[in-house]
Order: sequence, then C-alpha cells, then structure tokens
Amino acid sequence: MRTVLVTGPGGAGRTTVAAATALAATRAGRRVLLLTCDRGRAPDTVLGTALPAEAAGDGSPWAPPTEAAGGLWAARIAAGEHFGALARDLQERGTSLLDLLGATPLDPEELTELPGAEPLAILAALRAAHADGRWDLLVVDMPPVHDTVRLLALPEQLRRYLRRLLPPERQAARALRPMLAQLARVPMPAQMLYDTVERWQKELAAVQDVLEAAGTTVRLVADPGPLTAEALRGARAGLALQGCRIDALVANRLLPGSSADPWLARLADEQRTAHRALCEEFLADGVTVRDLPHLGRSPRGLADLQTLAARATLPREDHQDRPPTDPWTVEDRLATDGMLVWRLPLPGADRDALGLVRRGDELIVAVGPFRRVLPLPSALRRCTVSGAGLRDGALSVRFIPDPDLWPRTT
Repeated sequence: MRTVLVTGPGGAGRTTVAAATALAATRAGRRVLLLTCDRGRAPDTVLGTALPAEAAGDGSPWAPPTEAAGGLWAARIAAGEHFGALARDLQERGTSLLDLLGATPLDPEELTELPGAEPLAILAALRAAHADGRWDLLVVDMPPVHDTVRLLALPEQLRRYLRRLLPPERQAARALRPMLAQLARVPMPAQMLYDTVERWQKELAAVQDVLEAAGTTVRLVADPGPLTAEALRGARAGLALQGCRIDALVANRLLPGSSADPWLARLADEQRTAHRALCEEFLADGVTVRDLPHLGRSPRGLADLQTLAARATLPREDHQDRPPTDPWTVEDRLATDGMLVWRLPLPGADRDALGLVRRGDELIVAVGPFRRVLPLPSALRRCTVSGAGLRDGALSVRFIPDPDLWPRTT
C-alpha cells in the first residue's frame, strides 16, 4: 500500500494539495483514503463535502470515512476519541494497581484530551489504515513540517524508552509474580505493566514498519517566498535524519507570469525568484518539483480540485514497486586510509547546526532542533570516532579501528 504524507510550512496549503493528490490518484482507478488532522472547516470546504467530526465510539482513531468522489474517501483523525479509548483501556487494565493505591478511577466524562494526544492518534490511524486493506493509496494531511518530523521520530523514540525502562531480560522475572502475589497476599500490578509495554512495543513496531516501508513517502508543500528555501532546508535535513524519502515538492499558489498591475507584478517576480531557488536546490537532489497555479481564490469543491489534480499526480516511479534501500552506507577505506567512513545523507543540513555524540554503541546525531540516536553498525562498534565532515549534503563520520577490539591479522 502506498502512503503519501503531505506536509509543509504552516499556511502553505497542505490540505488542498493532499486532497488534490488523493483525487488525482482516483483517475488511475485507485481506491484512496484521505486522512486529515485539520479540525477546522478547511477540509470540508476544499472537498465540498462535510466530514464527520466525531468517531463512531468504537475506539477508532478516525471518524467514519465519507465518499467525497468516485474512489475517494475522506475522514478526520479523531484525536479526542482515540485518547479517551486509550485512557479507558489503561484504567481497566490497571484496576488492581488503582485498588492497591486506593485511587478512584476517572469517569468517562472526565477524560479530556491532553496535549500530545494528536500525534499518537495520527500514528494509530496510519497503522489502522494499512491493516484495514480497503484502499490502494493512503494520503495523509499532516501537521506543519517541523511537527511532522517530530511525529515521525516518535515510534522509534518511544520504543527506545520502553526498552531502557523495562529491558527484555528483566521481563523474565515476571514468571515469579503470581507466586510473590500469593506470598505477599496483595495484588502484583507489575504483570499489567509488562503486558502493556509488550503490547505498545508491538503497536509501535507496526507503525514504524509503515513509516519505513518503501512505499511511504513525504510530499512537501511550499508557497514560494523569500524565506521559503531557508524554512524548508532545516525540515529536509530533519526528514532525512529520520530516513524519510521526499517524493516531490509542490510549489503552491503560483501567480500568473505577467500582470498590468505593478503591485501584483512585483509580487509575482518575487515569487518566481524564490521558485527558481527552490527548483535549483531540490532538482539537484533528484526531487520532483510540481507547480500548482493560484486560482485567484481559495479552492472550493471538486471542480477546483479537478483543476489542481491534473498537476498533482504522483511521480511516475511511485507506481512501481521499489525495493527498500539503505542510503546510510559504510565505506571501507582501511587499505588506503586506515579508516571506515559512515556516510549519512542530510540534504539541507547546516554545518553550524550539526551535533555528534558517541555513547557506547550509539551515535547521537543532532540537526538543528531534531535529534536521533543511531545504533552503530557492528564493524563501527569496534572503532573510535576520529572526525566528521559535511560535504555535498552528506555527513561523513570517520572511524579508526580500536587495536584492543579489532581482530588482529598475522
């Protein structure tokens, strides 16, 4: 199943581009699901169809999908309902712990959505859409790009935290819990904790599989302007750090090339200058650039979407099966330079905003506000870091074999 995650700076027209991308795919006979996390009226206006705002009450992470056009279904992600379902499940599973502590469970009416609930609902919706099996293509109207980068990093981060807090080797002791509970004559809530962690590990692993699949790509949306390239540069580096592949940049709301109005002509000229800069930067890295015209108004309904959909089709290669690739390669230069080089493509990264820390068998890489903990390949774990450099959009980290750990040759 193909998945396209549409994101960009706030106000760039993500919802419109996501809807146009989804509608364009139906022309090839695909069954498409469009998910949006926008809680306002923008998706309804763009599609010309009212989308239910509340879930069906079954714990689903989205409201019931509505058929907006032939082959196109759309739904809102229901963060509040998803949070309530999670909270109720935890309360039910933790009854013995709550009783032991003398706590009073919360009533359903008290379960108000907390900050941070939306990213979990979006991830759950991605997982559920893939498990559903009714659609050929999933298009997701994501949050602004910096929030999206953090969201895409969440499954891996949470799994790492859970492994550190409750390592698998410690879970072997849970077989003794029932006996200890009988001896102490009190309920032992740790079993519930282990079961919950194991269930979350499986769910997060499934979501991470979706995000890392060869058929999952990110589509960036930009409204070309003087600061657009700089805003996207850091986001590109953050997406690359998470291993995300950008399938296209959509330059949205492009103004006509000529106008008798001096004010509009200056604005169009400024936009063309920014557009050329974006094209030079993205095309040089092999990223497709697609242009969507300004309609002279905000898009309203399927007629306007049809106009935009003609230019929002997926790149040709997206229709083919692509095998998974690992762009982070280790170059063996032991024979010539006595070192191994780990190459990490980070297009858009700024040298001054990079940070590297080696800790045990992990390398912590920071790119501006984004950070990722990378397990070192086995060969590099027996080496020491001798330096690093950023060149042509790639970070090269140099490793020298540790004589005490590296196999000796005779």
